[in-house]
Amino acid sequence: MRDLFIEYLPENPLIIAIVTIIANIIIAIFGVLPSAFLTTINIIYFDLKLAIIISIIGESLGAIVSFILYRKGLNRFTAKYKIQSHFLKKLQSTTKSKAVLLIILLRILPFIPSGAVTLTAALSSIRIIPFTIASTIGKIPSLLIEVYSINKVFSINSSGWKETIIYTSLILLLLYILKYFRNKRKLKQ
Repeated sequence: MRDLFIEYLPENPLIIAIVTIIANIIIAIFGVLPSAFLTTINIIYFDLKLAIIISIIGESLGAIVSFILYRKGLNRFTAKYKIQSHFLKKLQSTTKSKAVLLIILLRILPFIPSGAVTLTAALSSIRIIPFTIASTIGKIPSLLIEVYSINKVFSINSSGWKETIIYTSLILLLLYILKYFRNKRKLKQ
């Protein structure tokens, strides 16, 4: 699978790095697409350490550019329509240390969309430098998990696929059962 994918990539590693970083920025601006396929390209083409570094650079630059664009757009939008909600006032009055901690925590959680975190930060009063630091620090653990997972998928041999599907199915079934009983318990209360 890995060799099949490499066929379609350019020969120059610098071009691949630049293209994946630019693609990360574009994905971050739109805020809805996952960037795992870019991490996959980096893992396939580069060694693991360099793939992680390129992915972190791309994700960080994407967060910075989208933060700036979101903030400019939101400032124009809220000024034009004179929007002032309780939520917006609360976000804008958040202290820098709370905002930094919240961004780090939200970036670490893999199931929260990156665009939502950036949009929320753009609504807050946090400045670009603390946002950049917090966003990058928070992205590192989730990227490491992503890189590890993708790397494991590539290292599975043909018999390993069966085991992976069985284990994944069992885990999903267990999660479903736990959710079912939790919801049932909530209904009784």
